[in-house]
Amino acid sequence: MVIVNLITDFELPFVFSLKERRKIINSIKDKLKKFNVSILDISGEYPKEASIAIVFAAHNEKHAGEIQRRIEEFLYKNFPEIDFFFDSEII
Repeated sequence: MVIVNLITDFELPFVFSLKERRKIINSIKDKLKKFNVSILDISGEYPKEASIAIVFAAHNEKHAGEIQRRIEEFLYKNFPEIDFFFDSEII
């Protein structure tokens, strides 16, 4: 069994307040619940940038890669106006 920590950074050039950013991040978090993952908003104070940590367990590294790929495809498909950057760690 492996644990995956997927840090996702977002560029939000069209956001001008923390309230707007929180609305977008909460929408993303709600939609990612279908993957049965733990999600934590780790954003700083700057409203045009956001980060979330997505953590999940998988049977092996191949299965972990498949889940990670599905999450990334889901985000690209459902939020095309947002730029994403992913950094993953498998423990």
